[in-house]
Formats: sequence, structure tokens, C-alpha cells
Amino acid sequence: MKILLVEDDAVLRDVMLRSLSDAGHRVDLAASLDEARHWWRVQAYDSVLLDLNLPLTSATLTQSAAQGNGLSLLREARARGDRTPVLVLTARGRLEERIAGLDAGADDYMGKPFDLAEVEARLRALVRRAQGTDDRVAQGALVLDRKARRFYLQNQPWDLPAREFEVLWELMTPPGRVISKRVLSDKLSETDEALGDNALEAFISRLRKKLLGSGVGIRTLRGIGYVLEESPA
Repeated sequence: MKILLVEDDAVLRDVMLRSLSDAGHRVDLAASLDEARHWWRVQAYDSVLLDLNLPLTSATLTQSAAQGNGLSLLREARARGDRTPVLVLTARGRLEERIAGLDAGADDYMGKPFDLAEVEARLRALVRRAQGTDDRVAQGALVLDRKARRFYLQNQPWDLPAREFEVLWELMTPPGRVISKRVLSDKLSETDEALGDNALEAFISRLRKKLLGSGVGIRTLRGIGYVLEESPA
């Protein structure tokens, strides 16, 4: 899962980054409204973890920094048609504040302090609902268990290098979905390094070879993208 984490508390941000990264997620960080606004517009995410009390810019990360409101950022995203699942994480825990967050377009709301395992579980639930998929999905003999972060091929555990794993994860979210080369590249790119077309095609090629004879294959739809589908074994 590719996640945008918007949090200005450096200690909490680092703890969450380690936890989410250790769970296998790809995480981009934003410590201010301006950073979050930038990354949310130029990158595709599976979900956003959004704090509400934020400095306007990273250059003003001080006690006296001018404060902004993460809800304004959320409203902007919803107004432009962005439906990325958003989990609000905030110290604002009163009922009227939770209602305001949900009315602004948040999909879920958690007050601080929170348990990191629950954060990840709620993220999985949000993404399942948004993408119309389950924790365990199958395409022919290929099975993805999202909670365990494992692939199974013909009932056997199937280990893959990290980038090939991520490509196949996206093609299985959900199975049978056509995904464009640009969206796939964006999902797999780092904030400071874009994944080029040649690298992406190399990962696709390696996966095709490994899937030969399995009854599952990756088809290229020229000018449109890729789709994972059942094929003759």
C-alpha cells in the first residue's frame, strides 16, 4: 500500500514511518500543509493519514508557526474529485470535531493516542471498501493474502523480490483491473526518484516469465495499461 503520512510531530512521524514501512508499506512524508498539498496532487496514493493541526510550511516548523487546518486540505482534495481513503489522526477528540472531520470528507477518524496495529487495520478496511476487494483475493491459481503480505501460487507460498511483489500487488488490487503504466509507475515511485518505463517493463517481463505455466498471465493493452488474467496453462 502506498500511503501519504501527514504529521508535523517529528517523533510520532518517525515511529509511524518505521511501523508502516516494517509492515511493507511505501510511505511518503509531509510535515506541513504545503508539503501535503504538493505530494497529494502529484502522487497517487492508496490512503492518506492526516493530522489536523499543521504548520502552513515546513520552513515554519516552530512553536510559533502559523497553523493551518488539515480539514481544509481534505476539502480541497474532495472538491477536485479525489476519493483517496483518508484516516484522520488527531488530538481533537470531541464529538463535534469528529463530525466536522467526517463531514469534510474523512473516511475514518482516530484520536491520539492510538495503537499502531489498529491504525494499519483501519487502513486495510478503508482500502478494501474503496477498491472493492478483500484481504484475501485470487486470480486463478494465484492468491494474495494482504494481511499476511504473502502470495501463494498453486497452493504454495511464493516469494518475490520487493519491486516485483509491489507490481503484482497493484495488479491484484483488485484482480482483473486494468492499470495504466503511469498509475503503476506513480504507485511504485519514491518521492525523490521516479520509476522509469524501462524499469517497470523489466519487472513486468520478469513476472511474466515466472508465471509461465501457472494459468495466470499479465496482458499488455497497448496504449491503456496492464491486466492480470487467467490464461492457458
